[in-house]
Amino acid sequence: MSKRVLTTESGAPVADNQNSASAGIGGPLLLQDQHLLEKLARFNRERIPERVVHARGSGAYGYFEVTDDVTGFTHADFLNTVGKRTEVFLRFSTVADSLGGADAVRDPRGFAVKFYTEQGNYDLVGNNTPVFFVKDPIKFPDFIHSQKRDPFTGRQEPDNVWDFWAHSPEATHQVTWLMGDRGIPASYRHMNGYGSHTYQWTNAEGEAFFVKYHFKTNQGVRSLSSDQAAELAGKNPNSHQTDLLQAIERGVNPSWTLHVQLMPAADAAEYRFNPFDVTKVWPHRDYPLQRVGRLVLDRNPDNVFAEVEQAAFSPNNFVPGIGPSPDKMLQGRLFAYADAHRYRLGVNHTLLAVNAPKATTARNYGRDGFMASNANSQGRAAKNYEPNSYDGPTETGRALSAPLAVTGYTGTHESPQHTKDDDFYQAGELYRLMSPEERSRLVANIAGGLAQVSRDDVIEKNLAHFHAADPEYGRRVEEAVHALRED
Repeated sequence: MSKRVLTTESGAPVADNQNSASAGIGGPLLLQDQHLLEKLARFNRERIPERVVHARGSGAYGYFEVTDDVTGFTHADFLNTVGKRTEVFLRFSTVADSLGGADAVRDPRGFAVKFYTEQGNYDLVGNNTPVFFVKDPIKFPDFIHSQKRDPFTGRQEPDNVWDFWAHSPEATHQVTWLMGDRGIPASYRHMNGYGSHTYQWTNAEGEAFFVKYHFKTNQGVRSLSSDQAAELAGKNPNSHQTDLLQAIERGVNPSWTLHVQLMPAADAAEYRFNPFDVTKVWPHRDYPLQRVGRLVLDRNPDNVFAEVEQAAFSPNNFVPGIGPSPDKMLQGRLFAYADAHRYRLGVNHTLLAVNAPKATTARNYGRDGFMASNANSQGRAAKNYEPNSYDGPTETGRALSAPLAVTGYTGTHESPQHTKDDDFYQAGELYRLMSPEERSRLVANIAGGLAQVSRDDVIEKNLAHFHAADPEYGRRVEEAVHALRED
């Protein structure tokens, strides 16, 4: 069998891929060597801007299968029949570090799922924690700046990390999660995933429910201690990527069971705390978990760059029966995520194979821009405006989700206060749920970072948050910090 011929990008055959053209033996290279120039120019452009957050990621394809009837709560087509399967792509990631960072680090993990439904792609963009550090998106850039490399020292600075948290008491709950045993998952397969935010489901009758998503790992939760993680990160920075890749290649397909918490929309206004505050969880005794289905990963990407690095998720990609809530952080992400992808990948990033709908066809009037192709031309002589007289795609007149009631005046407002709103109570609840051994490790992890802070006032502000969460919690962290600073 004859070998396939190597060609240039324009399809011309390449005569020599080992030697550049030169002016005689040992002479200077020639500008006319099209193959050399093309290779070098393309090489210079192989990388694109990395994500500001969630830069380091891994991903895989699979399917979501409905196991329980939820048609009383949502008319989303991909959830309407027990046994129905929908293709998915799931991207895992660390949050703060760069593309070249290690997998086994203490950091939240991204858990972003793209459902390729018959009504369009639905993106559920979450983390491996049910809560987050801040509740208003205007604080998000400052939060991320405090966690990433300092512009002067070029490294992550404990002073910056803890100074921001000192001024953000609502972060206490998430800090307790992060510094606890689940702060460093043993692998992507051995962690839960959460939608984190509150979303809205609407049934066929127009009845609205607020919903939180919980993906429970069927492999069991496994985590690493700080010492184990430090050793693993040094030996194998790609530990989580390797584990996921090899498990699926062996046919050991990881899976998660999706449960939801459902709150009738009418409950929200009078609930004892703000149900749209992403720094808080809904107690299961109030809104029990209800099983929905099973998510299975069974196929690795063929090209990590094309399918993982260029995978683009936006919380604004809803389908009929699912929509947003007044969660402020979610509202900010509805814009920020899609805008980030337009910057990184271009306005036509939704035409890339990993991002394009698979079970339906996108039909709209978006045209041109970088990397435009026939895929967004909508056919020969198709018009690029609407309405038109040429049978172009038209609106349905049917909202994807129920409308949200609003009242009051425009302006900058703090989140509405409910009777039991508090930045510390749930952090204390989480601490009190831990075993004595878990509490000890949590205290040690916090103290190890907080003791490195140079300013006493920043330390004291953080200690006050832990004291407010639970007296024992605060006392033990304070004693541990003082002991480390005296050494």
